[in-house]
Parts: sequence; structure tokens; C-alpha cells
Amino acid sequence: MPLEIVRNDITKMKVDAIVNAANASLLGGGGTDGCIHRAAGPELLEECRRLGGCEVGGAKLTGGYALPCKYVIHTVGPVWRGGRRGERELLESCYKTSLELAKAHGCETVAFPLISSGVYGYPKDLALRTAIDAIGGFLLENDMTVYLVVFDRAAFQIGGKLFSDIREYIDDNYAAEHSDSLPERMRRRNFVDAENVPPFCDSAEPPLCASAPSDLARAVDQLDESFSQMLLRKIDERGMTDAECYKKANIDRKLFSKIRGDRLYKPSKATALAFAIALELPLSETRELLMKAGYALSRSSKFDIIIEYFIKAENYNVFEINEALFAFDQSLLGA
Repeated sequence: MPLEIVRNDITKMKVDAIVNAANASLLGGGGTDGCIHRAAGPELLEECRRLGGCEVGGAKLTGGYALPCKYVIHTVGPVWRGGRRGERELLESCYKTSLELAKAHGCETVAFPLISSGVYGYPKDLALRTAIDAIGGFLLENDMTVYLVVFDRAAFQIGGKLFSDIREYIDDNYAAEHSDSLPERMRRRNFVDAENVPPFCDSAEPPLCASAPSDLARAVDQLDESFSQMLLRKIDERGMTDAECYKKANIDRKLFSKIRGDRLYKPSKATALAFAIALELPLSETRELLMKAGYALSRSSKFDIIIEYFIKAENYNVFEINEALFAFDQSLLGA
């Protein structure tokens, strides 16, 4: 998928370029910077000495040396001073400048740390939001796979009014007696054939379930159009191009080509919902699209409830939705 939030050690990422959250001297330091220099070897420091430092918000490129990547892109994030001294703009510049530099060197895959969120004191939830906004904006115009690497998941704190509202919405709507089951999570990630694990539908909560056809004729009619056919029809109805749709869905172009080329293609639930978000479908049409793929929305799934929250709020930004899904430890759209 074009943007994925992962928990990993950035020095282990096998990508074209990793981004180093450096200091202005580019001569190494603590945290992520120190880890990257140690993993790359002394040659990285020697090349950095010749670069003459870097300004805050800027970026410079070196070789990867002993790292499993071609390049290291060094960027200098802002120190958090309360948020009123241009910190967000400078942090956005770190991501945008690094991505443009990666693009100029032909990189197809890039891994970022959460810049400025360590000793520079940028609040982690705000740093994550800024990263997703900047990377998401770039990916709407460019083809690249970007990983946002969060090393210490336990240190990430859910905060802000948005997440508080989502948490309250979950508390109000979640059927606590039905936790997200392993089959549900696996099916969502496309590890289990959906035909072998039928979607759960809580009859006590009909608003979240796909409505049963009113008669047999309607049921037969619904079988006439597959998921792929309905998706392509919706794209045409909204006057979108294929590229606009799959980029807004956070879906890889190759996967979209498979869906377009196979009338009977069976997507994962996350993929089907990603397209519903890209098409900005209301809940009724989202349920219909899910039905074509053999799925339904359920009150037994926090994942489903979070998706419903954003659709009801008419917020169809897939990157913001994935930020919330990550914060609540759910699988991401497009994955």
C-alpha cells in the first residue's frame, strides 16, 4: 500500500531510502540518528562531514553503506516550543523535502521515523498527524510506497479531541460481549478466505448490518453485479479517474489493475472499505459495496465502528482514518 504505519526498527527496513531525523550538524547524535550511524558504519559519518550541515526543515542525501537501503536522507526537524513558532510548517517541510529528494533519485520505497517526536519534544500525536498529512498529500500526486516507522508503540499516546470523540463513539456503540475475533482480524487482512468465515451481523443492531433483500428478485439482481463491476460503475458515476480513486483509497496501482481486470476479484474487507472511503460513499452505499465482496459492518468490531464514525462525520481522508485505526491498534485501510 502507498502509506503504511509499521512498528519496526528503521535500520532494518529494506527500502530504497530511509530518513534520518538528524541534528543540524549531520554529524550523528542520539536516538534514531545515533542508531542509523552505528548501523551504517563510519563511512556515513565521513560523507556527512562533507555536506556542511543542514537547515531545519531541509534534507540532504547520502549513501546507505552497511544499511539495507541505497540511501539515507538526513532531515532536521524542529524543536517543539509550544507550537507557535512555525513548528508544524517546519515539520511538514521535513517530510515534503525528503520525499522530493527521494523522488529525484528514483526511489520507489521510503521509510520515515516519527521526526522530532523524541528529544526534540514534539508531541507524538501531533507529530503523527503532521507526518500523515504531509505524506498523504504527496502520495495523492506521486507513485511511491512510504512507511512511517514507529519503533516504540507503547510510547505513542492517543490524545486530542478527535481520538476522545472516537473513543466515546466506540464506548457508545461497541458490543462489548463480542470482541474482535481472530478470524475477523485475519479475514480483514485477507489471510483467511472470506467464504470460510462468514461475516458476523448482530441482528440486535440492524443499523450496522447489511439489510436483507426485500424479495427474491432483488436478491437475484444483486448477484448480477460483482464487486469489481460496482466499483468501476461508482468511479464512472463520480467522474473520477482510476488513479484518483486508487490513490485516495491508499491502494497500490498493481492491485487496482487486478481488480479492474478480474470481474470476480474478491478483495479483503480493508480494501473494499478503502474504496468506499475513496468514493465518499454514505453508509448505505458502503454496506452495499461490502455486500458485493461478502462482508458486512458489525457492532462486534472496533474497526467497523471507527470506519462508521468517519463516514457519519463525512471525513473521507483515508490517511486520517488510518491514523485513528493505528492509534486504536486496528488494521489499516488499503493494507
